[in-house]
Amino acid sequence: MFILSAFADEISPNPEVQLDVLDSCGIRHIEFRSILGTNVLALTDDQVQDFKALLERRGFGLSAIGSPIGKVRIDEPFAPHLEKFQRALALCKIFGTRNVRIFSYYPPENFQGDWSPWRDEVLRRMTRQCELAADAGVRLIHENEHRIYGDDPTRIADLMTTLRQRFGPDVIGCAYDPANYVYCGFDPWDGWQRTKEWTVHFHIKDWLPKAPHGSLPGEGAGRIPDVIADAVRRGYHGFATMEPHLLGGGPMGGQTGPELFPKAVAAFKKILEAAGAQYS
Repeated sequence: MFILSAFADEISPNPEVQLDVLDSCGIRHIEFRSILGTNVLALTDDQVQDFKALLERRGFGLSAIGSPIGKVRIDEPFAPHLEKFQRALALCKIFGTRNVRIFSYYPPENFQGDWSPWRDEVLRRMTRQCELAADAGVRLIHENEHRIYGDDPTRIADLMTTLRQRFGPDVIGCAYDPANYVYCGFDPWDGWQRTKEWTVHFHIKDWLPKAPHGSLPGEGAGRIPDVIADAVRRGYHGFATMEPHLLGGGPMGGQTGPELFPKAVAAFKKILEAAGAQYS
């Protein structure tokens, strides 16, 4: 069963517009990254409560806190970033979701392409985050983002096998984003094969090599129909979050707009139906 969700800030910064468009698409969940042009971790307590009230009034839930945790250089101080992480954990309790999207850190300045000197520090930070998540009853979902330690499926496997020695699937898992593999020059099917045992979440974004923006699901090089068909065979149950980037994207988010977003949802629903998937 695939439960559809969306990075609704791709539609509009206005939360009312976000929910109107998602309503029209039959989507009842949001991956909460930003509203009003402000990142989720930078919102005031009053803004958080206002948005929570809006979600409850409109009958929406969250698939995850779409945090930017781990999107800082690995040589930057950890303590200030850990404070932001604890804010993400607190928001899970407020919004009634157990999922936080995270990343595994950008390289240091003057990086020469060799992550090995920084592997232990990446794992130290992620281990501490897992400890805090476990105490809070929260699950961390690592995304294969461009330029982070875990953009390479081999390094993702390293992260997951190492962290899973201590923490179970209720604490740490993977979000699979096919477009990010394409953008980084990796084979998305190979990325799926290497990481599917830990995949608990999908981000639905397709891409063509060297393209300036995303493609409709199934029209890029992300092999989304093949991956979804295999996930169905494996009995996948979880969220599939729309993140089309049809008008472009960058490190802190993307843009699709209210006109194109429904087209991306419709294209993905066709893929689900062709694979024999149940979805809601």
